[in-house]
Amino acid sequence: MSSPRKVSDVSGVTPDGAAWLASAGTYPRSTLAHWGERPDAPVVLPCGVVFDVVSVPALFGRRMLDRLWEEGPGSGPVAEFRGRTLLFAAPGTAQRLPALLEWEEWGARGARTDGVPPLLCHGAGDAVTVPAPAPAGPADPAPVARWLVAPDTRRPWLPGPEVLLWAAVRAARAAVRISIFPPADRDANVYDVSRRR
Repeated sequence: MSSPRKVSDVSGVTPDGAAWLASAGTYPRSTLAHWGERPDAPVVLPCGVVFDVVSVPALFGRRMLDRLWEEGPGSGPVAEFRGRTLLFAAPGTAQRLPALLEWEEWGARGARTDGVPPLLCHGAGDAVTVPAPAPAGPADPAPVARWLVAPDTRRPWLPGPEVLLWAAVRAARAAVRISIFPPADRDANVYDVSRRR
């Protein structure tokens, strides 16, 4: 890469991180050359070999990210793209996570009515838009894609399906206050039973 200093200034993407991202594509050297000329250009890369991606609405994704960093093992690279959080995961996660979510009854029989969003899993045969290694300049409008946790090594740790399931369940529980008591009936008669003899 002709300009490694630019690549790691603000976004945190290092030359090693950029090389790791580029290795997902068919022509890694072409991707790196493209970023050398245009370090602020996002690219579309295939999933399934180097990484999978789990896409969730931005707010829920931030909650998952909080759980991963506050109570769990941390996260791999994480990006935002058009109002969604993209969690980079170990290859194979996109195939396994939906089955784990189904087992947890995520989205089945009204579970999603509690405000829990669907998780979109991108794996083999899919592609995602990856933010540029360098952030957009100050004169540019708000970026469509940006890094929240930028890749910084050639072999970043990537969470698997079990870790992401754990984070999603924890985030959902934090977002939705679950009570073991049924909701109060507003028209019910209320009696003070504390004065019973």
